[in-house]
Parts: sequence; structure tokens; C-alpha cells
Amino acid sequence: MPAERAVRRSPARCRSQPCAIWLRQELPVHRKRMRGRSVMAQPGYLWAMDKTMRIGFDVSPLTHNHPPGVRRATAELVAALERRGQLEVCRLTPQPGANLRRWRQIELPRSVAHLGLAGIHSPVSAFPLAGPGLRVQTVHELPWKHGVSENADLGHRCWASLAGRLAAAVCVPTELVARDLGRPLAKNGGRLHVCPWAAADPFTAHAPQGTFDEAQLARHHLPDTPFVLAPGAVRAKKNLAATLAGMAELKRRGEDRLQLVVTGEETASLRRDLGLASRLGVAGEVSTLGHVTDLELAALMRLAAAVVVLSTSEGFALPALEAAACGSPVVASLGGAAAEVLGPLAITVEPASGAAVADGLKRALADSSKLRPGLVKRAALFSWDKTAATVEDIWQSLI
Repeated sequence: MPAERAVRRSPARCRSQPCAIWLRQELPVHRKRMRGRSVMAQPGYLWAMDKTMRIGFDVSPLTHNHPPGVRRATAELVAALERRGQLEVCRLTPQPGANLRRWRQIELPRSVAHLGLAGIHSPVSAFPLAGPGLRVQTVHELPWKHGVSENADLGHRCWASLAGRLAAAVCVPTELVARDLGRPLAKNGGRLHVCPWAAADPFTAHAPQGTFDEAQLARHHLPDTPFVLAPGAVRAKKNLAATLAGMAELKRRGEDRLQLVVTGEETASLRRDLGLASRLGVAGEVSTLGHVTDLELAALMRLAAAVVVLSTSEGFALPALEAAACGSPVVASLGGAAAEVLGPLAITVEPASGAAVADGLKRALADSSKLRPGLVKRAALFSWDKTAATVEDIWQSLI
């Protein structure tokens, strides 16, 4: 220790493990060089390297309006970090009705100082711009790079443009997102780290003991015939129209008819697509189920002849990995995130071509039994524990 007096202090307690101990040097606020970047260091706080690092985790996606995938990723990652115990995680959440922007820019920095945190881990692109401690940012996707207007507002674009500039590190779910950002990965000297998502427990190749997947057919009034599943395809970017065009092409060819099952709450986009189904002459083959639970969705994936993920923009395409974990063939957009996640096991098609989509659906039906074992093994390569370990390494590398 330098000559300055070293003392132990008891930080305010957070919701996770017992409080860590940090060392305090009685010095004024100072700027500190870290990894070639000048950052504002917390007044006098330096973490002892042999103690558990203490970070704040912004869990606002669990209480405020965010896409389902972001909510799932936030919940699973913070739970895995807490379970592993390599970092002491303080869950930070705004009060109901709080202004999220004000909370993030004013209250979060105060929490860093009050709780003695090394910094803030943000599961979204927004993070505190000023204040003590380090910041780790997450950029899930850049939809405007793919011609998608949903979630492409000026605010999101501005936050994404800051990736790797004000944040000490940036998490992205796939290398596709890293390429969209146009910045180097950490392995190439940059600040971007690939932190992939994973399928949750209900998504397995076999039904839970004592349950039968076929019960979902009666529950949702589905015929006992082959069907294609379009999970959550109620948003414009999910591109349900491409699947409808493929089904219409199969019908035009006189091929075996498939049912199309769509999950997700009714939206204006879904209503437009149902109108398209009517014009294409396949409305009678489309069933909409509304919201389903994870257990129901997993059962439907195991029953499906194929799962379609023909989105025009995805940062990770979690439904594709969930389908693979259930052993269901996946028809995915060529060059998209699902193609990266599943590799050669994805049946990739050009979504703008109804004929290509129809061919992909035919292949899924023909190759289902051959693809199933490889898909399950591929999905097993991803786990939230592995992702949490990557996040732990990121934080340890910053101090």
C-alpha cells in the first residue's frame, strides 16, 4: 500500500452475496488510465484483487418495456452470475413509474458511489454517461442496418454509435452485430466481446416427465397434421409474409399441405399478415395461438415439422436456438443471426423468394430425422453459465 492510510469500510448492502471488502486511499478524485482510456475513477476506491468484485447490474428490462428477448437475456444472465458467485452482483432497478432516462443518468451513478461498486453492467445500449466506476454496455442489434424501422429510433442509433467509445467494454450476442457496429472484437484488439444467449430449461429434446406434448394439439385446437411453427411472428421484422409466400408456393405446386402455427399476442402487423394470407389463398392453413408459456412453446417446437425464423433483422435469433434444443429443423434467413448460431445445421433460404422458402420447408420435412441429433448437440454448446463466465472475464480484465 502507498503511504496513504488504508482503511476498511462496510459498503451499503445489496441484494446478492455478503458485502465484499475494498480498500480506500484517502486521495482526491482523480483520473486514471485504463486500457488506453482515461476514465473517472471512483473517489479513492480501488478493489483488492483477492476479493470478489462488486458490480451493479441494471435490471430495468425486467420491470420496464423491453423486447421479450432482451428481458429473457437480462433475467438469465443475472441469474447465472449470481449462481456462479464469481462477481458480487447488485441488482439495480428503478421504482415503478420512474423516468427511466433520469434514473439511468442520475440515480445509477449515485448507486455506484453509495454501494461501492466497480461499475455498472448494462444489458442494453443505454448506460450512465457520467459518474464514478466503469461501464459495460450491451448492443443487441442494429435493425436499421437491415432496412428495419422497428427499434431504430434516433436514441437507439446514438447509443449504438457510442459502442466502445465511452464504455470500457461492449457485449454483443453474435459476430454479426459486431460487423454491423464496424468495430473490432476484443480478440483483435478492440472492446467488443461476443456474449451469446442460450436456451432456457424448458427447451429440451424430450417432454418433462409425466407430460405429453400432444396435449397441446387439443389445448390449442390444432389438427393432428404436420405444421410449421412461427414463434413470436407478430412483429413486422419477424417477416411472417415470407413464410406465407412459401406456403402459397407449396400449395401452387400441389405439394402436401402444411399448417402454419403462429404464437404471440395480436398486433397490427399480424392482422396485416392475416390479410395477406387470405389474398394468397392460405388463410385456412393458418392458426394463431396468442401468448403461450415457455413450456407450451417448447412442446410445440418438439411437435413442429419445422420452425421458421425468417426475420429481416435479429441480433441473436433466440427462437432458432430454442428450436434446435428441442430437435426441430430451423428454416432461417440467409446471412442472418440464426445462420451464425446454428451454422451448417440451419436450413438457410433467401426470404424474399417464395420458391426458396418453399424449398426450405420441403427440405426440413425430408431431413428432419437426420438433422435432429446434430441440432440438439449444437444447442448444448450454448449455456448461460458460459456466457456468465465470459462476462466475469470481461470485468476482471478491466480492473
